[in-house]
Amino acid sequence: MSVAGEKELHEATAQTADAVVQDQVLAQAISRLRCRIPHALILMNMFTKNVKPRKRGRPPGPTAQGAAARSRLYATALELIAERGYEATTLRDIAAAAGVSVGLLYRYFPSKQAVVIALYDELSADYARRAADMPQGKWRERFTFALEMSLQVLEPHRVALRALTPVMVGDPHEGIFAVGTAFSRLRVQRVFEEAVAGSADAPKRPLAEALGRLLYLVHLAVLLWWLLDKSSRQRATAALLSLTRQLLPSAALALRVPPVRRFVISVDALIREALFQDPVSA
Repeated sequence: MSVAGEKELHEATAQTADAVVQDQVLAQAISRLRCRIPHALILMNMFTKNVKPRKRGRPPGPTAQGAAARSRLYATALELIAERGYEATTLRDIAAAAGVSVGLLYRYFPSKQAVVIALYDELSADYARRAADMPQGKWRERFTFALEMSLQVLEPHRVALRALTPVMVGDPHEGIFAVGTAFSRLRVQRVFEEAVAGSADAPKRPLAEALGRLLYLVHLAVLLWWLLDKSSRQRATAALLSLTRQLLPSAALALRVPPVRRFVISVDALIREALFQDPVSA
């Protein structure tokens, strides 16, 4: 064999030996790694599964204790407003009467307006829920049901509502027709709209929608009468309800006359622009 051939044979043999050695080293490393991986996983599980991160601050969502505190502060605020009037009642007065700090009161009711909005929310939600059981029938019967149901829902809060009358009627920010309280008005308004639209003798649109909104305003007028009524046991309010029921059949007949229907639609457009901030294009 030549010298060159022997040299090539030695190099090939060396490469083969190196490859064998590398394979053995790699196999040993993999074996040691396989032995260590279970231990690493065990340690990882110990620290990730058994050790839970601590959360700082108050627990998320309302608590029973917080709900009870808010309810007590809300009731105290309404009692003081009913006793002293809205303008004369301050947040400090409410906090003092409830025996809490002003800071705690601010957490639930940062302003007197927040108390009024909470009252609107509570009463309108209760009314919409109870009015869902409105019976079938003619629109005048369903309107009477909706009107009397409103008085039943508001009766337990009559004194507080009477103290809030100037606010509900005249305040541009906290009144019934304010933008910030529209959610409450719309809840109640929809009940009267549905009283007409879902009745057995419902007129066609847009008269049905206009009549529903108009009856909502009639309902507000009766409520204002009720709040200001000084007669014994609101006898004058009972008499007004009786007169209203007597007038409704004639009103239903009048709606068959085209000029009356046009009048109702025109008045509704003026009401929407003046009170609801919902101008109607001509």
